[in-house]
Amino acid sequence: MTDRLYSVDEVAERLGLHARTVRTYVRDGKLPAVRIGKQYRIAHADLEAFTGRPVPDALRETVGRHRHSEVSSIVEIEAVGPDTASRLSSLLFAAAGSRGSDEDEPLRIETIYNAERARMKVIIVGGLGATARLFDYMEGVLAS
Repeated sequence: MTDRLYSVDEVAERLGLHARTVRTYVRDGKLPAVRIGKQYRIAHADLEAFTGRPVPDALRETVGRHRHSEVSSIVEIEAVGPDTASRLSSLLFAAAGSRGSDEDEPLRIETIYNAERARMKVIIVGGLGATARLFDYMEGVLAS
């Protein structure tokens, strides 16, 4: 299978249309597409035939080549004193700020400490690799 397939959203963005409009074209038979699961996919050749011109390279290059992934995590730590919570927060923010320049997206961290329950929550949003490295760092700090 050598023909590249585009999602309805990718076609809509490229043509400056709403995704519903593209779906209507597909349902009306104006734009050929295949249904995979609950989603339509439009073949490269069918998109070119529909528009009457070649699909721009920018669309071809972005599909499947620059994939963005992000993880959202909540870590709950029990039996944590206020000094340890403060130290851990400072270390996490420092570790997130000192990441290399090769990271695309910033690592976002939020810490919440409940003194009554001696419980700390750490909320992390970022790339898979950066988040995994931060988890390793947290494990090292908490183990000591």
